[in-house]
Amino acid sequence: MRRALAQALEGRFELEFVDDGADVLERARHRPPALVILETLLPTLDGFQVCRRLKRDPVTRHIPVLFFTLLLAEERAAQVGADGFLLKPIRPEVLLSTVHCLLAGVAADEEV
Repeated sequence: MRRALAQALEGRFELEFVDDGADVLERARHRPPALVILETLLPTLDGFQVCRRLKRDPVTRHIPVLFFTLLLAEERAAQVGADGFLLKPIRPEVLLSTVHCLLAGVAADEEV
């Protein structure tokens, strides 16, 4: 996932990669990012738990969350508050377009 994200987004955005679900929550609370991109399978807390907690926390609930995964779990991601969902593999231009939509506050499935 890191390679695909770096290839599509590096140079356009400042990227920070985190290996652990609990670490995502801690970093998001102390230095809120513009966007969180999650994999479903993470150590400590899975992506669904991370998203649910981000969306319940007044400090982080405004942060758009995008799932980028191999798992067919779009409905579950939506249930925990995800703002977007993409299945791997993905074309870089689709990823970039989705990220721009989320940062602009447009739902990822709306026309831009």
